[in-house]
This record gives sequence, C-alpha cells and structure tokens, in this order.
Amino acid sequence: MLDAQERSAHCPVCENECLIPEGGTGRCGRYENSRGAVVERFPDRYLLSCPIKIETMPLLHFHPGARFLQLSTVGCNFDCPGCISTVIVREMNPDSRALHRLTPEQVVEKAIQHGCDGVTFLMNDPLAAFDTFIAVAKQAKAKGLKVGCASNGYFSRQAMERVIPLLDCINIGVKGLSDSGYQDCAGFKGVSPVLRNIKLFHEAGVHVEVACIHKRDNAGELLELAAILRTISPGIPLQVMRFIPLEGADPDQEPLIRDTEELCVTLRQFLDHVYVFNSPGTDMLDTVCTECGERLARRDFYGPMGARLLKVDVGGAPPVHCPVCGHEAGMTGLPTMSGFKEKHFQGGYPFTRALEIVESILIAMGAEDASETVSVWEHLLCNHKMQDLHHDIQRTDKYAELVRFFGSLVGRETAAEELATYLEEKTERVRRLCAGQKHSPRVYYAMGKPLFCIKGERFENHLVELCNGISVNRELELGGRPGMSIGRETLIRLNPEVIFISSFLSNSPDVFHQECEDKGIDVEAVRQRRIHTSPIPSSDFGSPKWVLGLMHAANAMHPEAARFDIDKEAREFHDRFYGGDFDPLGVNRSFAKPNSAWRWDVPVR
Repeated sequence: MLDAQERSAHCPVCENECLIPEGGTGRCGRYENSRGAVVERFPDRYLLSCPIKIETMPLLHFHPGARFLQLSTVGCNFDCPGCISTVIVREMNPDSRALHRLTPEQVVEKAIQHGCDGVTFLMNDPLAAFDTFIAVAKQAKAKGLKVGCASNGYFSRQAMERVIPLLDCINIGVKGLSDSGYQDCAGFKGVSPVLRNIKLFHEAGVHVEVACIHKRDNAGELLELAAILRTISPGIPLQVMRFIPLEGADPDQEPLIRDTEELCVTLRQFLDHVYVFNSPGTDMLDTVCTECGERLARRDFYGPMGARLLKVDVGGAPPVHCPVCGHEAGMTGLPTMSGFKEKHFQGGYPFTRALEIVESILIAMGAEDASETVSVWEHLLCNHKMQDLHHDIQRTDKYAELVRFFGSLVGRETAAEELATYLEEKTERVRRLCAGQKHSPRVYYAMGKPLFCIKGERFENHLVELCNGISVNRELELGGRPGMSIGRETLIRLNPEVIFISSFLSNSPDVFHQECEDKGIDVEAVRQRRIHTSPIPSSDFGSPKWVLGLMHAANAMHPEAARFDIDKEAREFHDRFYGGDFDPLGVNRSFAKPNSAWRWDVPVR
C-alpha cells in the first residue's frame, strides 16, 4: 500500500507546483488530486461569456478593433492585495448557480454566432481553469478562431508546452520585479518564471503585451522592467496601469494622472509603445509612429483597465505601416472598425464594479458574511437582471427601491428600510435646501482630466440636478463608458460655472485647474476656481456613500444655503451603517468595502 507521500502529486498548471495529497486541493482551490491525477474541480463553468472589442481585454496592437468572446470563470492561482477582480476571484462561490455550463463546442459556437474573431479568457486568470481553457482553445483553433488570454503569466514549463501552440495573443500582468512582491501575491518562486515566459511566448511568435501597475513608490521597478523588455524586443507594448486602490490597498499609493504620464514619457526611451491606463482624458492611449510621430490610432478611456478604439489609420497588408512615412506600425493583423457596442456591465472590469455596487448595499445593511452578497449576485445573474441594475442605479429613488428589494432577498428588511429611509430623507433635505435658491448654476462633471466628460444619463448628473443645478453634460450626445473625451472648444462653449471631478477616478482640483489653464480652457468655473471633488473617495456613484457626495455637491453649488459638515456626516454614516469609526485616511476607491481594513467575517472560498 502506498503511503500518503507517495499518493501526493504536484500540480502541473502553475509555477507554484503545489504538492497535493490524495483527495486534497492545491492552494488556489481549483485543482484536486483524484487517485494520483491532478484534475480541475469546476470545469466548463463560466460566470461571464459575452462579445467584446479586443481593446477591452486590453490588447492594443493585436488586430485593433477585432471582436472576441470574453470568457471569465472564478478563482485565481494568485491572491494579490488590492485585486481589482476580488469579487470574482475570492468571493464568488466556484460552484455557484450563477455560473453557466458550456462545452468547448458550445463556447465556440457562441463566438461564431456573435461574429467574433476569437475567444479570450480574462478578468480572472485562465490558470484557474486551465484544462477548460486548453479544451476551448483547441476547439477554437479547429474552427479558425484566434485564441487569447490575460494572465499573470505564472505558467509552469509543462503548461507552457501545452498552451504555446494554441495561443495567438496574451496580456501578461507583471506584479513588479521583487520576489517578495510576488510572494505577497502567492507567486512563491518570485518574478523569474514570468520573465522567462514572456521571452518564450515572444520567441514562439505569440503576440505579447505587458501590463504593470504604477504606484507612487515603484517607478524604478517600471524603468527596470522596460529595460528588461527591451532586451527581448523594444516592440513589446507596455501598458502602465495607474494604480486604483481597491479592497485592502493603501490609498496613499495612488499616483496623480500627471505623474503616470510623466513616467511613461521616460519609459518610451526604452520601448516603442508605452500606454497609460486608468486615466480618463489622457492622450497616452494613442499609438504614435516611432519614426515620424504621426498618430496612427486614437483611443479613449473605457472603464478600469480598458480602452476604446476611436480611429486607426495604417496602410498595407500585414505588417501594417504608417501612411505618412511607411514605417512599420508594430501591429499584428489588420484593424477593424465597426459599430459594435458592448452591453452595460458586460465586458471587462465594469462587470466587477457592478458586483461591487451590489456588495456595497449589502454591507451597509449589515450583511455578516459574503454568502448573502453571493445570493443577490446569483439572483441578478440567473435572472438576467444586470442591465436592469445599470438602469436602476442612475436615480436616487430607484436606488432606494433596490436597497429594499435586496433586503427582502436576504431577510434584512428592517435594516434595508433604515438605510433606504436615511438616503431618502437626506436627499429630500438637500433638495429642499437647494430648491429655494434663485440661481441654478451650470455644472460640468468630469472624470480624471478636464476633457473627459461623464455621460449625461449617469447618476452623478442626477445628483447635480437634485442640488438645483443644470447639468451641461446632458447637452451632449456621448458614447463610450462612462463617457468620452470632448474637444476643448466644446467645453468652452458649455461654459460651466462649477466643475466636479468624479470621486472614483479622480484628480487633484489644483492639478485639474492648472491643466485647464495650460489648455486654454477659459470658462467661468476655472476663472473662479470652482473645481471640486468629494473628500470621500467613490462617494458620488455606486455605493450608498453617494449621499455624502450629494451633500458635498450641495455645499459647493450653494454655499449660502447648504453647510453640511461632511466629516461629521461621514462619521455618523460609518457608525450607523458600517458599525465602525470613520478614518478618512483609510478610505480608498473601492465601491464595496467601507475602508481598506474591512474584511468579511465569513469569506467564501
């Protein structure tokens, strides 16, 4: 009879190579040892399968504008602090009824029905469902579709041998260059496997783009990473993700958009193509010819970690080139421009933000463990209610109805009524205070930089109108999500008297003001320095904390009538609905969690 050690088996999927006892699971919980064979525990189950543009993945230099079927499961082989996908990698039950089962053949058929050029796994790592990924990839290749994924790149050598022949493109998220940083993410062999795999993918002809987070204290690591990538190929695009502090992440590590842009100017001395993400209004998502400076592709911010292709101008059959000087554009494949639009809360990370909004409501009504949130997620997903959710969170009255409805789903009607009534009473007080003012100021709502305009139908503009303001955003027809960049002349024509900057992807009002002056944006709000962002992050959309943003907006728009003590209101709100003290230094950009120290008492694993 074999002893316990002999019945154990190493997991062959990721570089951690967990030693799994018979009947046990590895660290990630997605693989088990069944009679000496390591097998996937939850195969062929998807939380999300929907068509997206390749820039949502994001990939910028691979068949620009192509349509792919996004596939997302749950779980991850890593456990990164401040993960933007926490709700699906840590909190969604992997055996949830919200996950739908599709065979590889059904996945590929769905991609074909939606007119997709390929399939791609993203939002959580394909290493969490590797056998499923491989099976889908084989079926996709057999039908002439392309195969891609976004991954932390921690493939074992054995996994690399399986995936390289099937993979056309990959976005590899590098967690930094220190072994200790990787170990904090559960990458126990440090960074070297990732750098090895980037090189192996590139040498095998797989299209590789690399993403890395920029924090206040890691500019040196990004410069070192750029130097390393240059030794592999200076043509590898580097996506610099400006840090959004979510979950348990330190809010003090968030850099200004200006700081990330300045770093990327330096990084372009090493690499041909460096891009700035998570920075609405930046022009550093555009592709520029490295020879003559011609702008070859124009893109806009498209939600966290995403980009939207606006225009591409390259010539010839692959490899495509600059139409002005003929220099190669550094893109794989021909571009495609179409009118296809992704649905609300589908495609990329806006989906996870939607789940966070639901979670924020449950936490504010006193939910004690993650399973209560999961049950509401399941209701919405199983009944195809995500589009309704997007509609219902755009008005305060509908929001209060949602609170009561979610409370009824989890048996917390009394707590839900208390929260909904509080929101309604505060909203009515603001409305009455502001309604008596004779002047209704013209208000512009931006996100990040001055020229990124939030869409008129969004919740933030509803708050402006509750404060007896005129939302100039509603005067524009805008696409994109959560809005789009507008021209300088358009903003001057709107001539707002007050400007608000989103409290999610925000900016310093002083830096914002300087950028307006630098761009010659001569409007009343700039002349009078009436530029504001809420002192409470993520308090003007999504979370019930929007009521604090509403009171702040009233103060800014009608200081003669509204004099809310926002710090006092925040302390009372946190004490009443979160059962804890309010520490402004501990609040980050998370919609869901009250502060960076908050944890579920009973997590779902």
